[in-house]
Amino acid sequence: MTTALQYQWTPAELGFIPTMQKGLRTLIVGAGEAGRALARDLQKVPDFGLAPIGFLDDDTDKRVVRRLPVLGALADLLAVATVQRVDVVLLAIPGLPAAQVRLLAMTAARVGASVRHLPSFVSLLQRDAAGTDLRSLEVGQLIGRPEMHVVSPEAARTIAGARVLVTGAGGSIGSELCRQVSGFEPERLVMLDHDESNLHRLQLELTGEGLLDSDDIVVADIRDADRVAQVIEDLRPDVIFHAAALKHLPMLERHPCEGVKSNVIGTLNLVRAAVSAGVGRFILISTDKAADPTSVLGATKQLAELVIKQAAPLGAGTVVAAVRFGNVLGSRGSLLSVLAEQMRNDEPITVTHPDVTRFFMTIEEAVGLVLEAAHLARGGETFVLDMGKPVRIMDLVDNYARQIGFEGPDVRFTGLRPGEKLHEALFASHEQQVDTSHPRIFSTAAGQMHPEFDTQLEGLFRAASRNAVDEVRNRLAEMLGNYDRPLQSAPSSFGALYPDDF
Repeated sequence: MTTALQYQWTPAELGFIPTMQKGLRTLIVGAGEAGRALARDLQKVPDFGLAPIGFLDDDTDKRVVRRLPVLGALADLLAVATVQRVDVVLLAIPGLPAAQVRLLAMTAARVGASVRHLPSFVSLLQRDAAGTDLRSLEVGQLIGRPEMHVVSPEAARTIAGARVLVTGAGGSIGSELCRQVSGFEPERLVMLDHDESNLHRLQLELTGEGLLDSDDIVVADIRDADRVAQVIEDLRPDVIFHAAALKHLPMLERHPCEGVKSNVIGTLNLVRAAVSAGVGRFILISTDKAADPTSVLGATKQLAELVIKQAAPLGAGTVVAAVRFGNVLGSRGSLLSVLAEQMRNDEPITVTHPDVTRFFMTIEEAVGLVLEAAHLARGGETFVLDMGKPVRIMDLVDNYARQIGFEGPDVRFTGLRPGEKLHEALFASHEQQVDTSHPRIFSTAAGQMHPEFDTQLEGLFRAASRNAVDEVRNRLAEMLGNYDRPLQSAPSSFGALYPDDF
């Protein structure tokens, strides 16, 4: 592949290129007709939130395109993205081979840059771009703030050369985590999930092959303590990212025992095995619903935060921490995916309440927070990304509809369901927000355990094993003094748009 030497400069010699345009620093891959058109549109419409700084192209005859420099060849992505502090890599080469797309994506991930694709004009006309792919949307307008570049070089060094295990690897967050981790050159990345179809899809995407014949693809249920212990003992990972969970609020309101089994017992199984095997770092993915919870989802996640702190106290060999997510745009079953489906089907947009607000983050931001937490953690913290002000759901719906040319959507209000809050909080009322070395990440200490915490856990687990719904709810309330339970049963509701995911 062509190198930057044929351009008579190196990325370092060019130095940092400032831009007067506000937005994420964007490197366009491909200085052909598509790339030129894309640069023109981004320069003319700053509301897109992407500020082009230059191109990469293998044609050495191209030096300046639309007053932007061609900074090197495709093979120079890592060096250029590092020197130019690139936030977004925009692929504008139609028909780029899938293997090369994967290579570029993994390279971009090494510097914390996200990769976006040029949406096809035909797909845009057909409104296929109104799906869960945020790459065709202006994210800043949806979440009410610029998308943030979170991952630092120090976080990257925590992963480089390490043995990494990701649970729930086939899910939306887990799969993106695997993509970015693989770009930081770990010694080994093991992907664990209980769903073989998800693992097959993920392996096909990361490697181009879906043979499922690798020891790095593991089918296991985190509820099975013996199986979890066997996997971790055999692998001896340096870092565990625990993304496996049941996360849909209304489902857990109906089936709280299952929430306890996956979110609490599964977490306890993993962290106990991690401590026993001498794992260096264990990062739990939690949710803002764990702050003063009103739902079973929030209660089980707050309990999971306490479980990891209790299982690996300060001074232990395993450093544990949790990260709390807001609602993640683009994850499966999230607000955006349901919204897109309803618009495609010309259905009324269902929203719980005209004033309901939520904190939002992109998948890239969520994964960046996880990776940064692995670096920042000293033991027992819960990390939270500064997500700005909460976003009114109706504002997000209006902005989304406007971006895809869907003016004046029909909205129907359905009312808050049991367990849902009108407004979320990032920290519980008793928690103190603490600054970290990262300017946009805060932390807090997990709450204190009851003196009889282990005994209470055993009682909760026995009730869950008997599927004793009322007893499980009562025990959660006893263990978590700030769990404000809904009194009524969750009603049946189908097709409604509810902001209830991570």
